[in-house]
Amino acid sequence: MGNRFYEAGERRAARVNDLFAAIAPRYDLINDLQSFGLHRWWKRRLIELATVKPGDTALDLCCGTGDVAFALAAAGAQATGMDFSAPMLAVAEERRQKAKGKRQTVAVERVQFVQGDALHMPFPEAHFDIVTISYGLRNLASVEGGLREIWRVVKPGGRVLVLEFGKPDKAVWRWCYFTYLRCAVPVFGLLFSRNAEAYAYILESLHHYPAQRGVDEKLRALGAVNARIVNFLGGMMSINVATKPG
Repeated sequence: MGNRFYEAGERRAARVNDLFAAIAPRYDLINDLQSFGLHRWWKRRLIELATVKPGDTALDLCCGTGDVAFALAAAGAQATGMDFSAPMLAVAEERRQKAKGKRQTVAVERVQFVQGDALHMPFPEAHFDIVTISYGLRNLASVEGGLREIWRVVKPGGRVLVLEFGKPDKAVWRWCYFTYLRCAVPVFGLLFSRNAEAYAYILESLHHYPAQRGVDEKLRALGAVNARIVNFLGGMMSINVATKPG
């Protein structure tokens, strides 16, 4: 039996929207639990690889509750976080307002959040120096369409970074990883958001995702230079890095 939050084709976006509406209030907590806090280090590594320069314009696509957008701004970028989930954006905006209330304004004033579709972005061509997407590409109705849109809005010479669940090359390591995703992660969802199926979705969606090697091939097909894969935990998690020719 398939996962009710996963559906290929035109209904994909609606199903994923339902998923994130269900888990938005506990999204950050369960991320910490299921990754043992490591997602914070992976995101810091993403920012390092983005090589942000003061004044860069940056887009964090599928921004969720805003972690990466805030980090891009703290590194000196003028950051835009975009997501199609209104409940997730509400959490991100609440975080921004709380930071402003604590007078942490230097970075948060450089962040804005907008609602939009990653396959049809409301930005002109060659608009951003940096485009990041963390745990979002796998959720799009079309991975190829998402990458084409990212390529369209990034400037020549700009950087593209994709942080996402990976598929380890070694069969035994992949089996261990998939077993964890199948057995343990849904338990976190059940205990802390009363929704095991929302977290069982991770493995279901990963089965249909080309993962780091497939994304690398697609970026190269778009014309990427300096494309590379940065793996963590033997490929369980990965960052694809690429530059648009300048």
